[in-house]
Amino acid sequence: MTEVDFKTRIEQLSAELNRHLHAYHVEDAPTIPDAEYDKLFIELQQLEAAHPELALPDSPTQRVGAAPLPQFEQVTHTVPMLSLNNGFTDEDIENFDRRVREGLDTAALIEYAAEVKYDGLAINLRYIDGLLVQAATRGDGYTGEDVTANIRTIRSIPLRLKTDNPPTILDVRGEVLMFKRDFEAMNERQREAGQKEFVNPRNAAAGSLRQLDSRITASRKLSFFAYGVGALEGVAMPLSHSALLDWYRELGLPVAKEATVVRGYDGLMAYYKQIGEARPTMPYEIDGVVYKANRLEDQRTLGFVSRAPRFALAHKFPAEEALTVVQAIEVQVGRTGAITPVARLASVFVGGVNVTNATLHNEDEVRRKDVRVGDTVIVRRAGDVIPEVLAVVLERRPSPEPEAYVLPKTCPVCGSHVVREEGEAIARCSGGLFCSAQRKEAIRHFAGRRMMDIEGLGDRYIDNLVEHGLVKRVADLYALRLEDLLEMKRLADERDGTTPETVAQGKIATKWADNLLEAIAASKNPPLERLLFALGIRHVGESTAKTLAEWLGRFDLIRRVPAALLRVLPDIGGTVAESIADFFAEPKNQEAIDALLAAGVKPKDEHAPSAKLREKLDPVKLMAALAIPKLTEPRSKQLVEEGVSLEALAYLQVFNVFGLPAAVAESLDQWMLQPGNREQVKALHLLREDLLAQLPETVAAEGHLTGKTFVLTGTLPTMGRDQAAALIEAQGGKVSGSVSKKTHYLVAGADAGSKLAKAQELEVTILDEAGLLALLEEKREEK
Repeated sequence: MTEVDFKTRIEQLSAELNRHLHAYHVEDAPTIPDAEYDKLFIELQQLEAAHPELALPDSPTQRVGAAPLPQFEQVTHTVPMLSLNNGFTDEDIENFDRRVREGLDTAALIEYAAEVKYDGLAINLRYIDGLLVQAATRGDGYTGEDVTANIRTIRSIPLRLKTDNPPTILDVRGEVLMFKRDFEAMNERQREAGQKEFVNPRNAAAGSLRQLDSRITASRKLSFFAYGVGALEGVAMPLSHSALLDWYRELGLPVAKEATVVRGYDGLMAYYKQIGEARPTMPYEIDGVVYKANRLEDQRTLGFVSRAPRFALAHKFPAEEALTVVQAIEVQVGRTGAITPVARLASVFVGGVNVTNATLHNEDEVRRKDVRVGDTVIVRRAGDVIPEVLAVVLERRPSPEPEAYVLPKTCPVCGSHVVREEGEAIARCSGGLFCSAQRKEAIRHFAGRRMMDIEGLGDRYIDNLVEHGLVKRVADLYALRLEDLLEMKRLADERDGTTPETVAQGKIATKWADNLLEAIAASKNPPLERLLFALGIRHVGESTAKTLAEWLGRFDLIRRVPAALLRVLPDIGGTVAESIADFFAEPKNQEAIDALLAAGVKPKDEHAPSAKLREKLDPVKLMAALAIPKLTEPRSKQLVEEGVSLEALAYLQVFNVFGLPAAVAESLDQWMLQPGNREQVKALHLLREDLLAQLPETVAAEGHLTGKTFVLTGTLPTMGRDQAAALIEAQGGKVSGSVSKKTHYLVAGADAGSKLAKAQELEVTILDEAGLLALLEEKREEK
């Protein structure tokens, strides 16, 4: 390179670094990771050292930070707040220790104070006669910003020192930061308010401290740790840095517990390793450790270079953030069907490893961060945490602008529909039993003790069966032969290098395989509720499976019941009902279930639908269960009372003639215009008619509650209202939905509403759950 080339490069680096400094220190909006900045800074230092005549007056090597924000008063530091030189390698630390020993003209082991390097904002706190009178940011090292009002809101900072003999002047140097838990809580509030989230705790702390309105700062939980001293008058300076920190603790100033004293190079490296291992579990972010000659006399002897002390060094951890380019955005399908967008990246070294992939978490996160193919992004990898994309560097977005990312509508593995339930961030593949990405987990669940109970089919066998292609769907379990299992075992033993000596000698044990085949065959006729649970339908646990089996009775009926009818069953809400209906509607799941039935799987306890289902087939309940916006149960009742049946609803063209509010009629009209909705109502009507024809007419039981009418309201402590109603009806009582003069008892639980007030007005006897149970146990006849 010519001198002109060197001059041009120095000017380029100075301009670029000054832009980044301004963004970091003034705007609180970092544009590049620390590691990228350090690399450019070192290059500029080296060029200026080789060509000092080309150094610019405003070179960032001549200053520590950037100018303060003009909105704050400026404060001149009595003692400059200089920054530290950085070390990255073992050799850097060895050279630092050597320079310290040479500067002190000793071969003895040096005593060092060792502390964590906080990732926050440096602050100077001035105490006069023990009272906090001023707080200022580092700024450019010589002049900072007066943030006293904001600092006073940080509860860990004492407004008065805990001493009867305070120094006349004490400048406490330290770091303002935000704990990880407080950062997460603040970002959650930002999301709920629809406001921009902070990228990391450091940005959050800086942005919170630089608020002109201290009430905003007070609403954000900032913390502080002391680590140094500036001006000190009126008392003697402690003899060592560790003694200074001990004194701070006595004064009530917060000092991190990780601060300690070590000896020599080995002590420095041991401390670095110890803190590095503890880093992932620490409550706040750090980006390295700091070493200082512990004796203050040694610090004075060693002195300073232009921008940093010779007696101290920051030993940085491998960069946890780096810049790279998004080459593609793909999706991964997890073992439970979760669809996760993943950024494929140009390889970058971050967090001690080469990173080529980073999680984007979910569709909302991709949209919030606006990550697109071709973007330059900040990638973070901390410890063993999966790398993630933190933010996009918008100023580097390519032109023409790439298209915004859209999550695929079908699973890339099996082609099934991708569904995302209301209120959930995660989209999922609906392929279930069919999707190969979910295969092992689906088989493991299917074979479990509380499902099909296939004894002996453990994780290792499942892994081997899938990996060797013997089982691609659960129905394949029922086609396994003895020779298949023996071949699987042979291949697995060869792979693992664990072939038994007896097998090598030609003696093949088959007992385990015979037992497994017997267990598979024995599982073909499970109780219906276990088969339903075994299918792995999202949101369907043992209790829901039992409800389906008890109320609907037959597997073929359950497979075709729409969500609206499922919603009226006990303890099955809208989300669960939609999940069940969607599962059985998915063609790939239908294929998998048909294959199971063809393999001979058949529930052993199927029965006709429960007689209790008749009450649930009430047209008012079913109409409301269609989940038509604004069509509540009272509005459904209004329609039914006007003579509108389910069948009629499916064919109606005009809805504003039944006394419904205009908004309800408009909602009904719009819902019916959507494709498939009228057919849905027709199908529900036909299924209702079919079920009513199968169900026996209910015959009231005779008991000591015969002739008594009950109304249930609120939430009972230990039983659902359906269970309470069944107990009442078993003793001959009648359960009504509304309170009237004919009501004998109101059973009220928690959060009882208007029915309780109506019952009190009509002087109806009011029972709690205990009172109801006592009444049910009475052995007298009460006609």
